[in-house]
Amino acid sequence: MQDTITVKIIGVGDVSAVRGTTLLELSEQHLKEREWPALVAKVDSELQDLTRPVLYDSTVEFLDIKSAQGFRAYQRGVAFLMVYAAKAVLGKKARVVIAHSINKNYCCELPDIEGVVTEELLSKIEQTMRDAVAQNFPIEKHIMPKELALRTCDELGLYDKISLLKYRHNQTFSFYKLDWLYNYFYGEMPTRTGILGKFKLVKRSHGFMLQFPAAANNYDFADLAPEGRLSEVFAESNRWARIMKTDTVGALNDKLCQNGNGEIIRVAEALHEKRIAQLADQIMQEHRPIVLIAGPSSSGKTTFASRLGVQLSVNGATPYVISLDNYYLNRDECPRDEFGNYDFETIDAIDTAQITKDLKALLAGNRVEIPTFNFYSGRREYKGNFLELSKKDVLILEGIHGLNERVSADVPRDEKFKIFISALTQINIDDHNRIPTTDARLMRRMVRDFLFRGASAQTTLDMWPRVLQGEVKYIYPCQELADAFFNSALVYEMCVLKQYAEPLLFNITPDEPQYTEARRLIKFLSSFLGIPSETIPPNSILREFVGGSCFHH
Repeated sequence: MQDTITVKIIGVGDVSAVRGTTLLELSEQHLKEREWPALVAKVDSELQDLTRPVLYDSTVEFLDIKSAQGFRAYQRGVAFLMVYAAKAVLGKKARVVIAHSINKNYCCELPDIEGVVTEELLSKIEQTMRDAVAQNFPIEKHIMPKELALRTCDELGLYDKISLLKYRHNQTFSFYKLDWLYNYFYGEMPTRTGILGKFKLVKRSHGFMLQFPAAANNYDFADLAPEGRLSEVFAESNRWARIMKTDTVGALNDKLCQNGNGEIIRVAEALHEKRIAQLADQIMQEHRPIVLIAGPSSSGKTTFASRLGVQLSVNGATPYVISLDNYYLNRDECPRDEFGNYDFETIDAIDTAQITKDLKALLAGNRVEIPTFNFYSGRREYKGNFLELSKKDVLILEGIHGLNERVSADVPRDEKFKIFISALTQINIDDHNRIPTTDARLMRRMVRDFLFRGASAQTTLDMWPRVLQGEVKYIYPCQELADAFFNSALVYEMCVLKQYAEPLLFNITPDEPQYTEARRLIKFLSSFLGIPSETIPPNSILREFVGGSCFHH
């Protein structure tokens, strides 16, 4: 066996290295001029910690904070640092919870603290973090037998990890060690604390925000938005999940094993139905004839609009549901993006002048012909679909740009009711590993695209970053205009989606560019126990993505 190997470093070229040289050593030798330090690396498409030795000729891509995988590793490292500091201040068994995220910053809670988290306490935790950065502690990976891992979790008060790991088939687990603290994290970790110095702790009503440098602000800190309606929705969802004892995947799995899946599904669906009924009551009480629904991709807008229509019917109204997609400009008039491709995410792809004119005419009691967009020909068609609203009628208009004022500029504010819908995950893998809401929606979209649109998982993964960019640019700026928020996430949905998504992800091979992301998602799904789709009611929002809906497909 040769003593030297050839490593092709992306952006550098081929270099010779002694077999067994670590990725960290390679990065220190060949990336000295980089602005940001390497955090993790892709070795022949497999994501690796930098402590990993290179044993064979390989292609290596070092990833820093400017890449998606590198940014996630940075978040994990700083989160570990925060948990370490909080336990150092409050006691080794103190519970520290990363509840959810807003704009890629983590909203954190200290459940053992009575009352609010004080500025003084936050200052102590942040200073402990900065001391650990200054000491440049190593973050070491340790492979533990299952029994030792569970015992270690018990000694450190990591009871959420015990619930999670007991359902994993592995006989060994990779734990990370920072000073005296061992912890389990879902994903690769930076090698030392000295490169994790850019963070802030900011007081919030339900705890505090762990703030990270923002890509949109050249990796400096962006101004935090004040706590708004979205924070309230997250807090409400988290409270409900804790009451139901399903706030972590381990707790959810425990519930499934103890009680079966029937109760969880019935309660989660009942919560949706109750909230939709409350919204219908509010719309009728306030006499709002136009309901505008918007939200990011795969939020369940179509099913939500239909279910809202049912509840409005219960109140005596006649609902009419229209998709904003019917008002797309003809394909040859559609704007293009910077790459010359049709940009269907922009508000400029919608004929806002025509829809505003139609809404105004409908409110005036006039008869209007509603178009249908033919996605095959790329043209709007009129097929005699006429609509005229009476006093008891409610028009429901759903689409990603539904809350944009350009859609309803001529409709008086007191005659329209705006609803923002999104799948805001109320369950986390454990206290320190959260499930991004974008991952939940990605799973929904991947399954739906494959089952009903003939698109592969590779295609969905490829286009997903562009979808997210469009949402940040066009959809989220309008969310605070909403009169109401609806959280379409279902606590049990990953247990169902995994059975559809896993075969699609396993089908992605190491030579395909989507492989690294596929492996990450496979690992994420492995934590959930499965639930058969037959048990889901036909009016569930989840049926929009797996089929069998009583409203469509």
